[in-house]
Amino acid sequence: MQYDLQSHLDKVYSTFPEAKRKPIIGITTNYMNGDAALRNVYFKQVVAAGGVPMLIPPVADKDVLINTLDHLDGLLLTGGADINPLWLGEEPSPKLHNINAERDLPELMLIRLAFNRQLPILGICRGAQALAVALGGKIQQDIYDEYIREEETVEKKLSKDKTVTTYHAAILKHSQDAERCEATHSVTLNKSSVLYALYKEERLMVNSFHHQAVKDAGKRFRVTALSPDGVIEAIESSEFKPIMGVQWHPEWMGEEGGKIFQWLVGQSNNFYLAKQLHQRILTLDTHCDTPMFFPQGVNFDQRDSRILYDLHKMTEGRQDAVTMAAYLPQPKIGESFSSKIDVEGLKRYNPHLVETLNHLSPAVYANLIFDKIEEIVKQNQRYISIARTPSDLYEDKRKGRKSIMFAIENGLALEHKFENVKHFAQRGVTYITLCHNGDNDICDSARGCNTHGGVSKFGEEVIKEMNRNGIMVDLSHGGEKSFYDALEISTMPIVCSHSNSKVLCDVPRNLTDDQMRALAKKGGVAHITMYQGFLKKGSEATVMDAIAHLEHAINIMGIDHVGIGTDFDGDGTVRGMADASEMINFTLHLLRRKYSERDIEKIWGGNWLRVMAQVQSVRKLVERRFLTNSLG
Repeated sequence: MQYDLQSHLDKVYSTFPEAKRKPIIGITTNYMNGDAALRNVYFKQVVAAGGVPMLIPPVADKDVLINTLDHLDGLLLTGGADINPLWLGEEPSPKLHNINAERDLPELMLIRLAFNRQLPILGICRGAQALAVALGGKIQQDIYDEYIREEETVEKKLSKDKTVTTYHAAILKHSQDAERCEATHSVTLNKSSVLYALYKEERLMVNSFHHQAVKDAGKRFRVTALSPDGVIEAIESSEFKPIMGVQWHPEWMGEEGGKIFQWLVGQSNNFYLAKQLHQRILTLDTHCDTPMFFPQGVNFDQRDSRILYDLHKMTEGRQDAVTMAAYLPQPKIGESFSSKIDVEGLKRYNPHLVETLNHLSPAVYANLIFDKIEEIVKQNQRYISIARTPSDLYEDKRKGRKSIMFAIENGLALEHKFENVKHFAQRGVTYITLCHNGDNDICDSARGCNTHGGVSKFGEEVIKEMNRNGIMVDLSHGGEKSFYDALEISTMPIVCSHSNSKVLCDVPRNLTDDQMRALAKKGGVAHITMYQGFLKKGSEATVMDAIAHLEHAINIMGIDHVGIGTDFDGDGTVRGMADASEMINFTLHLLRRKYSERDIEKIWGGNWLRVMAQVQSVRKLVERRFLTNSLG
């Protein structure tokens, strides 16, 4: 050891950069005897795995928590005392051990906020239990009470399909007296688990220091390891996220235990790369129906579970921009438009509009939605702005603001008036979806009755007028004949803001491979959506199904003609891509598939903005000619 500071600093100063960038791993600390403390095995394993440990004291202050999380790439939840059962709505069992009140609230808040931000998380022992508690699961106060559920078929006494449920307690010694580095019992790993991928073994020997365990993992997790007596030993995300909890203590298990820390550090590095990518590129979701929820009195600046887009979720998912479509339901024959709208809800939260709402028409309703969005933006103008052009989007990103763009879903809003095309163009509407679920006066819907045999005569003129006014023609929801008619009529590329592949999910609403090829040939784009019914038939769709639809579209159309239009708040949501906070997870999946930054930028809106700029160039040309004539 040289006790010469300068000689040590010289080693730092002799190279540039001074240090290799490594992922920052936040580590929760214990609280005992008035001190925040941590066993050195935790941070040593993080360092050995290639991470930079940052110790987190148990502080529940929101500013401290948020600012801490802003600097983290991953989170490690350490072991410790029992969690207060009151957080689970339970009274204490006589077998409850010491609780640590100083840790409970800070850690539970930290977990929820880290989860919202999609951070990779590893929970160890108490940390695994805290994961479950914070994210909707349950823990057993003492595993030696009867709680492990068994279902046995009783064929002789009961009918064939009936089961009897019984419960039993743990029977193994789960709190060992041996050295901490010594394994004392086995666990069985699920072969589809991350743990199995790490260890390549179905049976793993572990150490054990606990009397509590996860009882119910909750819907956000799946059980991936069990002890021989049935105690849950590991949980992993069921939402395709890098989140894991283990009941044993890998920090004491040397190189074998180090594999789990290497996983955490590796996932944290991937998350850092995704964060940096989102900082460099513009991310645009081309379709959501958030305005549908305005009658419920939703505030866009609050994190509200009723909606999938708000400022919180956009920030958590590192999402720059979204196109909010004014959704207009298509009335059936004999129905009025206002009967399809929650007029009473609108009146309740907008009493100043009662008279207007008593005479509600499609165009009026669309304008009211845009008025509401503008009101929201005005209230939060420091953080969000209305964008009408690609350059507006890039300017907002440069200034650190989120962007909202306008669109209309269902040409019913035009009310059979050509002048309304120009009106909505002047309001900043970027595209109009020609129809929705039902034929209208413009064209036949994919779920319609073939009223016109494609695009109507009026619809043909509407498309031409949209071309003249720089509004993109959207054939999502359009029938196949309407699609090809629009492709022929439009002098500009057409778009499908939220449409999936019919080959992968055979519903009328989706696009055939031939439609995709024709769309690409004309320079258009098709964006995959997160709507369950358009992704998969017969079972639950996940983000992996969305990836499959995207990659099919790329194979058919090429990378220059695809993108993402989630249909959030229009019933679009899937496991692993449930709301705007999870947008960055999609990027993580793309990075795992070795997509380049340039290709990811195209997927996240670059292709769409190319078409938008082309379509809007006509309007700009007309405006310049008008200005020249006026001055002349």
